[in-house]
Amino acid sequence: MKEQYRILIQCNDEKGLVYKVSSIFYHRNLNIISNHEFVDKVHNKFFMRSVVAGDLDAQDLKQEIAKVLPKDTILDVIAPRKKRIVLMATKESHALGDILIRYEAGELDAEIVAVVSNYNLLEPLVSKFDIPFYCVSHVDLDRENHEKKVLECLASFGELDYIVLAKYMRILTSRFVEAYEDRIINIHHSFLPAFIGANPYKQAYERGVKIIGATAHFVNNNLDEGPIIAQDVIHIDHAYGWEDMQRSGKDVEKIVLSKALKLVLEDRIFVHANKTVIF
Repeated sequence: MKEQYRILIQCNDEKGLVYKVSSIFYHRNLNIISNHEFVDKVHNKFFMRSVVAGDLDAQDLKQEIAKVLPKDTILDVIAPRKKRIVLMATKESHALGDILIRYEAGELDAEIVAVVSNYNLLEPLVSKFDIPFYCVSHVDLDRENHEKKVLECLASFGELDYIVLAKYMRILTSRFVEAYEDRIINIHHSFLPAFIGANPYKQAYERGVKIIGATAHFVNNNLDEGPIIAQDVIHIDHAYGWEDMQRSGKDVEKIVLSKALKLVLEDRIFVHANKTVIF
């Protein structure tokens, strides 16, 4: 079976873009496995994700496609490979454990390079999956020096595609975010933009909400305001205390995070104007 490549295009919209790109696929004898397009009319932006199969040189194809697209196009031709990711967590096991189980079952097209935490509590869980575990303790360190040690740890793994914050309960500084720009995925235990920051279940309880949810998003320098990847909710009622909400919310948190991770690994996400287009 011939290898499949993913072509991602983001550019200003103009007439004939789909035809131009598809013609290149045709003349190169490439089989189009799937094709999706979307036009953001407000910003005049065109998005296209194609999956093609055939014998090709990725760089050569990219150069040919670039010639028929507008200037300032963001274009990727992605060869098949497992993406290298690191999971980060603190004390809670539900989100981390769900990803590890899916990974063990072969559901994630990735290589989990390591799990990094600021506590040792999750090491016994991680060891069951034969994945390296690293504890970078924050004890007796200010935020800047602790983060420096974490960045040094991550750098030791070589090039990483994504960092997944599976309930890593530390606020990242701009230095950290910029080191892995558009490559950090977080799960927030709230249906954003509601209840940003700490203790969202307490905030939700005090507000008397009737649904609670979770949001997976890319991390930027604004707390819990990065581009949203996936969300879901569950219904509750007046009988729920905030601890009940927290227990119930764990299920939706882990499902939303795993869904977002799968979308990222399959290169289904475009980011523009702090929003996402997902095919």
